[in-house]
Amino acid sequence: MTQLGQINTLTIVKQVDFGVYLDGDNLGEILMPKRYVDPDLKPGDQVTVMVYLDGEERYVATTEEPLAQVGDFAWLKVNKIENAGAFLDWGLSKELLVPFSEQKIKMEEGRSYLVYVYIDKVTDRIAASMKLEKFFTDGTPPFVKNEPVDIIVWTPTEIGYKAIVNGKYQGVLYKNEVFKKLSTGQKMKAFIKKVREDGKIDLVLDQPGYEKIDSTAQSIMTLLTKAGGSLPYNDKTDPEVIYRIFGISKKAFKQSIGNLFKQRIITISETGIELVK
Repeated sequence: MTQLGQINTLTIVKQVDFGVYLDGDNLGEILMPKRYVDPDLKPGDQVTVMVYLDGEERYVATTEEPLAQVGDFAWLKVNKIENAGAFLDWGLSKELLVPFSEQKIKMEEGRSYLVYVYIDKVTDRIAASMKLEKFFTDGTPPFVKNEPVDIIVWTPTEIGYKAIVNGKYQGVLYKNEVFKKLSTGQKMKAFIKKVREDGKIDLVLDQPGYEKIDSTAQSIMTLLTKAGGSLPYNDKTDPEVIYRIFGISKKAFKQSIGNLFKQRIITISETGIELVK
């Protein structure tokens, strides 16, 4: 089945002066204009294309690569504001509309916003919305503790940051567990801390468990060696200093130096940590 607003692999069925027609299956034959057609292509060949609607609401295919597809959350820039709403750069020659009714705040030309790309059920047109909450998947997320996930930072809150998890669910990073500044639209890895009864997800950026501790311990050992065997940091050091120097949370740092101490690889004192000679 050919999907509007998504990348599809389609077969060329015929050539014309102004391009080629592709077998769009449920959408019928779809024109790919001549400017996108490789001269070596012929009927029977397959091409990977993005399918969208042109200005006259006809299905059209392009080899331009979109920055987002229908069903995606994406950080996109406003190219212009017109009577219909804001038009976003999403990688195609035809811009993506955010109707005024789908703007949580008044969008401004030249600024970027986190939006969801969808097909309007009334008009069948591809559009985008800032009202992200209505596009999350209902039900209990199928995650387990410590599972790695992909997140997009959504917005800062009083308790931390809201995040979009695996493009479907809403999660939270708590500020007392985040030791660097995050930006809206930023993509990164995170780990499941807990799935709450309301279906929302508590997240952490540090990999939990002994694998993280082991890799962190090795990094600490490397820094210790480069510093001549001692560093002025211990379990009383400020968390922000720990993150700036080691790139990890204070909890992970304490676990790592604790393990190194138990293995008699380092000593811990009031002035810092030191390799055992």
